[in-house]
Amino acid sequence: MRLLSIGAFAHATRLSPKALRLYGELGLLPPAFVDPASGYRFYDPAQLERARLVAWLRRLGMPLARIRVVCDLEPARAAGEVAAYWSQVEADTASRRDLAAFLIASLSGRKTAMTGAQEALAIRYAARTDIGRCRESNQDSAYAGSRLLAVADGMGSGGASASAAVIDALRPLDASLPAGDLLNALEQAVEQASVTVGGLEGVGGQGQTGTTVTAMLLSGSQLALVHIGDCRAYLLRDGGLFQITHDHTVVQSLLDEGRITPEEAASHPQRSLLLRAIDGSAVELDTSLHDARAGDRYLLCSDGLTGVVSTEVIRATLRDTGDPDQAAVRLIEAANTGGGPDNVSCVVADIIPLAAPVTG
Repeated sequence: MRLLSIGAFAHATRLSPKALRLYGELGLLPPAFVDPASGYRFYDPAQLERARLVAWLRRLGMPLARIRVVCDLEPARAAGEVAAYWSQVEADTASRRDLAAFLIASLSGRKTAMTGAQEALAIRYAARTDIGRCRESNQDSAYAGSRLLAVADGMGSGGASASAAVIDALRPLDASLPAGDLLNALEQAVEQASVTVGGLEGVGGQGQTGTTVTAMLLSGSQLALVHIGDCRAYLLRDGGLFQITHDHTVVQSLLDEGRITPEEAASHPQRSLLLRAIDGSAVELDTSLHDARAGDRYLLCSDGLTGVVSTEVIRATLRDTGDPDQAAVRLIEAANTGGGPDNVSCVVADIIPLAAPVTG
């Protein structure tokens, strides 16, 4: 039988030789013959159909692990697998479309948000934290009050002290709303917390003492947000769930660069490795200002929740559970049902008209 060189096979399948070498190493498209003297790779013409299928599936963005599954199925089942994958892509695209619409609306109104009369809003809130099923201590800290919402996730030997320090630095903002810029007040509090964390035992190297934090502060109808690390803030608005923070992790950077897919990120060995945290050095915070609306529900949580519980389960729980405290309890139960590998903290806050009764 006449075999095709890797160049001829690449031309026929529209796959690059580099891609063919990778797929060969992964066992997805192994060459039919490798010359022992030259190392040249040759392919059987019968492999063309499988190779073209691989090329088409890669154009869809399907992860290699899932492509291997599809290629090994008989045609009818393979078609069902592709349909299921594309349904998920469309759902993810719709979610990103909703998020884009939210951001466009929010950013477009930012310049005029402070010029007119603001609706007086309040928060109905709850905060819960749990040790989980696998840890010996709880290094998370969570806080919810009439103006301030915050979650911090400590790490290292002094992680519990570090997360508590950043919450303690933020807490005065709940009792006495600062005059002027909300974002500056939040940033200054976190920077002061970083100084405190710098004095804790075990600070000073990778894997040592530090903490992440995500916090929000309400004034009128404005919510100021500061964020560093991999705790997250979500907004549930009109039934749609939007992640309004960006993880400062190695895996998120790989996703941003297109080097891995979301499916591959879920099991990546470095998914908990942080790029930014509060560890006594200069802090690089993400800050933003959001227009709150009566009827909005916010969730602030540590990665002990998002590392175990799917976005859809989070959305359904927030949507279907009326009481903020019960929503926080059910989210933590979901994390523990999923194995509870980490401490888990949840702050759930409903934005309500100021005249409505506020409970904590």
